[in-house]
Amino acid sequence: MTEIEIRPVIPLLVYEDIEAAHAFLVEAFGFSPGRLDRDQDGRFTHGEVSAGAQVIWLHRVAIDHELVSASAQPAASGGLVVHVEDVDAHFDRARAAGARTSAAPTDQPYGRREYEARDLEGHRWWFGTPIS
Repeated sequence: MTEIEIRPVIPLLVYEDIEAAHAFLVEAFGFSPGRLDRDQDGRFTHGEVSAGAQVIWLHRVAIDHELVSASAQPAASGGLVVHVEDVDAHFDRARAAGARTSAAPTDQPYGRREYEARDLEGHRWWFGTPIS
């Protein structure tokens, strides 16, 4: 069987309000701002932020493609894990910007210090640092 080259995976998150999500992800989580695209009627249809070299796409709700915001779901089916240099400083930044968190960073038995946060529309994020 021929080996197929796999390229980087781009996470895609669906938001009701792409503009607000974009601003929140930059302010609260420290992501780098990227593009914000609008349709001919001025509605946001696509956005991008970057976590280091990793781009994250922000997509509009599109019922015709069965894409809904996390806020429309009774529970989350997953989330994103992001490695940061200083998880405690990151936690302080996220809380100051209004991120919902369940607890302060804690040391985990699998060698990471981490915390969980939710963005404006309920997407789950885990931020962590390896324990030295």
